[in-house]
Amino acid sequence: MVENTKKKHHLIEYANGPSLEEINSTVEVPKGKGFWRTLFAYSGPGALVAVGYMDPGNWSTSITGGQNFQYLLMSIILISSLIAMLLQYMAAKLGIVTQMDLAQAIRARTSKSLGVILWILTELAIMATDIAEVIGAAIALYLLFNIPLVIAVFITVLDVLVLLLLTKIGFRKIEAIVVALILVILVIFVYQVALSDPDWGGVLKGLVPTAQAFSSHPVVNGMSPLQGALGIIGATVMPHNLYLHSSVSQTRKINHDSQDEVANAVKFSAWDSNIQLTFAFFVNALLLITGVAVFKTGAVKDPSFFGLYQALSDTSKLSNGILISVAKTGVLSTLFAVALLASGQNSTITGTLTGQVIMEGFVHMKMPLWLRRLVTRVISVIPVLVCVLMTSGQNKIQQHAALNDLMNNSQVFLAFALPFSMLPLLMFTDSKVEMGERFKNSWWVKILGWISVIGLTFLNLKGLPDSIAAFYGSNITAAQTTQANIIAWVLIILVLALLFWTIIELYKGNKRYEEAQLNNPEE
Repeated sequence: MVENTKKKHHLIEYANGPSLEEINSTVEVPKGKGFWRTLFAYSGPGALVAVGYMDPGNWSTSITGGQNFQYLLMSIILISSLIAMLLQYMAAKLGIVTQMDLAQAIRARTSKSLGVILWILTELAIMATDIAEVIGAAIALYLLFNIPLVIAVFITVLDVLVLLLLTKIGFRKIEAIVVALILVILVIFVYQVALSDPDWGGVLKGLVPTAQAFSSHPVVNGMSPLQGALGIIGATVMPHNLYLHSSVSQTRKINHDSQDEVANAVKFSAWDSNIQLTFAFFVNALLLITGVAVFKTGAVKDPSFFGLYQALSDTSKLSNGILISVAKTGVLSTLFAVALLASGQNSTITGTLTGQVIMEGFVHMKMPLWLRRLVTRVISVIPVLVCVLMTSGQNKIQQHAALNDLMNNSQVFLAFALPFSMLPLLMFTDSKVEMGERFKNSWWVKILGWISVIGLTFLNLKGLPDSIAAFYGSNITAAQTTQANIIAWVLIILVLALLFWTIIELYKGNKRYEEAQLNNPEE
């Protein structure tokens, strides 16, 4: 007994139990109650997931896409949101039915070496999104309180104290805080867009997909519609959300011996997810509409957060008289910075939970959430600090461009990690062995799932050469373009080889599990 007590005080411990054990099956849900009361009890995990679809990384791509191509890319936001709903439904279902999160399910079917590789890959993807959060939060602090950027970057590390406080108040309250911050962001952009009086006919027309949205021409401000579409897709569908949802969907306390109760949990988790992702769709749509309707066409030359903030207070760049009169008070720009800060804080909460999920699942290591956050944030802060310090002698426009480039370039890791969460998720939820006859994917979910997974993987890898080229800056030479293409193709081959290895191991692991079930039918 004494030995066990000592182990509890270790900062890093072995973990091979339920996903996020401290909050697993801790939220009571009513039985035999009405639809709305039951839905309220299941609401929350979807909000944690939706945060990833409206984090600071989404802002620049959506607003710039609107500035350059009007409402053309609205259809891309809609398609991305529908694919997100499908993938998140499968992720929640995997967690509820198998009582394993995605990381645990992959690790149980693969070798230790592959598990470590996939863990590192996913950690890099989480850190890439964390870089965007550091930049967003630091810029928001600078804009709101005029705090120097270097100091603001260090202040972002202190959000670990906020997280430490949240861990003491209970998971249900964390969900409520996340929902409140989402509503803050939504209300701010609804207000700004309402003032701008957009062309709603153009908005609705833009929701209809066309081939032009995936065209390489025309090129506006160095961006083609295809690049804009890839940017929106890359910033929207992120791998860590699938791991997170497969874990937090297990926070509701249900009787897993009852298939009807499990089915009920899957149904209401899907409702929760789809409602919250609909909010995320509206936020991203409002961001694009902001680019079109709030600003004059082509007025915003600086798509960074600095440029957007300044444009909201520059009457020469705004589209109508009402906006101009409100902008003179400074309200528009201040609300933008507040929404940016809220977005960064939301992402902090969910990013930390996801990091713990993948660490426990892939390598069976566990550490306190505050320590996990501190380590990840300090690592993510380093490239941001280096960028700020290296450009300190340059003018403000160059500094802003460097930070914006760092944020956009950091998203390259998402292209690597996304297939390694989507494909296993689809294989698991398609499998009768994993899910049982009742809960395996229906034929239409399977078809749409494979189309989505193959399509997103193709688009992410297709955009890799341009993403690598972006590291060379805007004035790239022909030799550097060739070099970027070679690097991209080497990385694509490595990704496909690793993906092939993963699929083979998952298939073999599934066969072993099927044989074990046949030999031990009672288990």
